[in-house]
Formats: sequence, C-alpha cells, structure tokens
Amino acid sequence: MPSENRKAYWRANLRLVTICLLIWFTCSYGFGILLVDELNRIRLGGFKLGFWFAQQGSIYIFVALIFFYAWRMNHIDRQFDVHED
Repeated sequence: MPSENRKAYWRANLRLVTICLLIWFTCSYGFGILLVDELNRIRLGGFKLGFWFAQQGSIYIFVALIFFYAWRMNHIDRQFDVHED
C-alpha cells in the first residue's frame, strides 16, 4: 500500500476511534455523572434516567459502539483494499 493510502487509512481509523470514544465518554461520564440531576427528572421503565445511564446505559452504548466500530472498520478496510477475504 502506498504511503499516502496508509496515512489516509490510519487517519480514517483514528477518526472513527475518536468519535466512538467521544460518544462513550458523553454517555458514561456526561449523562451518568454530570447531567444526572437533570436526567433523573425523566423515568425509563420505572427508574430515573440518570441512574439508568450510570448503571446500564453506558454499558449498552459501549456494546453498540463495538458492533458499530466493527461494521464501520469493515467498510474502511474495503475502501482502502486491506480487507480479509
């Protein structure tokens, strides 16, 4: 793979990792800690939403991000022709 393609591939990879980490950080730290009082005014299944994000929501978001990352990386791998056959 030419050097320019290698740099573009890693740039796309790092951009995807950064986006995923920002989403996870926002959901786990932002919603579970910083905005917990505001979110606790909303109920989800009988539980306060801030409590739900602190206990369950960030885990669900993390698992969803794992699947999203794998799906998106497969697309990026095919785009740069480094996919496995």
